[in-house]
Amino acid sequence: MRVSPALLLSLLSFAGGCAHQATTSNPSSPPALRLYALDCGRIDIHDMGFFTDGSHPNGQKGEMSVPCFLIRHPQGALLWDTGLDDVISRSPDGVTDAVGFRVHVQKTLHAQLARLGLKPSDVRYVGFSHLHADHAGNANAFTGSTWLLQRKELAWATATPAPPGVDPTKFSTWREAKVEPLDGDRDVFGDGSVRILSTPGHTPGHQSLQVNLPRTGTVVLSGDLCHTRENWERHVVPGFNTSREQTLSSIDHVETLVKDAKGRFIVQHAPEDFRALPSFPGYLE
Repeated sequence: MRVSPALLLSLLSFAGGCAHQATTSNPSSPPALRLYALDCGRIDIHDMGFFTDGSHPNGQKGEMSVPCFLIRHPQGALLWDTGLDDVISRSPDGVTDAVGFRVHVQKTLHAQLARLGLKPSDVRYVGFSHLHADHAGNANAFTGSTWLLQRKELAWATATPAPPGVDPTKFSTWREAKVEPLDGDRDVFGDGSVRILSTPGHTPGHQSLQVNLPRTGTVVLSGDLCHTRENWERHVVPGFNTSREQTLSSIDHVETLVKDAKGRFIVQHAPEDFRALPSFPGYLE
């Protein structure tokens, strides 16, 4: 069958119009939920016995990672923990902290956020697992963000004298920031994708973070609920935790949650867990 030139031109014009309409009528989708692992330092441990059940010295040296996590959500960015102070990066050999550990920072938090096109003022929420110096080291850079903290944690960490491991100068701007004091769990964005989990025991107001990713599934970031894989797998409680009973209860609660969700539990201080995550700026989604 022969098609006249006029009819052929009409058909092509119609098809082209439909293709253009299909391309332009779909609005751009919001940013996908993503979880980035940032390198926020490392700690050289002179005696890993410090983290055994009851904290019995064993002379074994070790190393702990100090990650931060950035969650990109259509409603804004959430930073989980702020790591060791970026100032430490000025000392190539690291510095000795108040506990006697050698701490190092090779990549600053600010520089890593910049690689994602973010400034501290662009971060909507900052969630702190707790206020020890290796988790709140850069807190003062985020006065424009909403701080998600358990009410008990803030009261404990701002007491006089400061508890061991707490350096109040690292989060001294808390009065200027938008602190949202929590009294338990919190659905951060209201859609179930990112949840603060109250997990007291290491400190009175310790918390962990649950992220429900569309492809990866459920991921729980430990904070210091556990310091090593052995702590998690064998329910080990170091002697310096504020409550052994609360720690064990929190571990049981999170263990059940992870099991039911067929999820993944990440021990933040475990180097093997940190290395198993996508290398920055890679991400889980």
